[in-house]
Amino acid sequence: MRITRVLGTALLALGLAAGPAAADSSPSPSASGDDKAPTQAGTSFRTATEIEQGQRATASGSTGDYLYWSFPADTGQRPTVEATVKLPDTHGSQTWQLDVYDGLRRRQACQYGAQSRTAAQGTSSVELACVLRTVRGWSEPWGNDPLPGTYYVRLTVLDLGSSDLGLPVSTEVRVDSKDIGGAAAVDGSLGKPLVPGVAVKSDEEKDGSKAAVLSSFGSDDGWSSGWWSDRWVWTGIGAVLAALAGIGGYALTRGSGRPSRVPPGA
Repeated sequence: MRITRVLGTALLALGLAAGPAAADSSPSPSASGDDKAPTQAGTSFRTATEIEQGQRATASGSTGDYLYWSFPADTGQRPTVEATVKLPDTHGSQTWQLDVYDGLRRRQACQYGAQSRTAAQGTSSVELACVLRTVRGWSEPWGNDPLPGTYYVRLTVLDLGSSDLGLPVSTEVRVDSKDIGGAAAVDGSLGKPLVPGVAVKSDEEKDGSKAAVLSSFGSDDGWSSGWWSDRWVWTGIGAVLAALAGIGGYALTRGSGRPSRVPPGA
């Protein structure tokens, strides 16, 4: 009975502790500021238009243009990039492709999704999608794992007839992400997120020196959100259960004391 009460009390305490952690690992609500979403795209990595996760950005262009956007992604997130290209009424067969690059401008592979599609003649639109791998907090220097920081989206047409070159198109791009939580946690973290440092600003608090601006956007509570993850909760639960199993095993094998058949002097 005593072991049962101890086990019940420990599980109740761990359940209360796991409640906030489970809530923290749930997907964060998407930003609702579509009225402030960008209406144009950049033409290179350096001029990529910044968008927030949850925004639906739009842009007009011409077939043959390279359209660029950038968005932030933090540790434990699995971003999903979706793009829609609305084509003119009359056009030939066209193949469009959606590419995603990390802060080091390394092309990131898609776990799944239609990254490239061909629009047949007369098709009104083409939809593309790319689900990236989960962003890791740390990686080996030779690895190509997605790391926290800025990600770039490039949308362009790969194959089209010469008569279609320069035709007007309109595009829509949206980025969302799912918070994977402690299942993707790793031992280690980056010193700084991989974000652009092209712009500079004057540091008035110091002697007029200039410091690089890491990014003009990002999460409000900082990158990588510290060392805590729900993996610690499940590790604690496993340790407590192991300790209780040891105590229970000892209580069962110890018996009730000295056997009655053993003489007192033995």
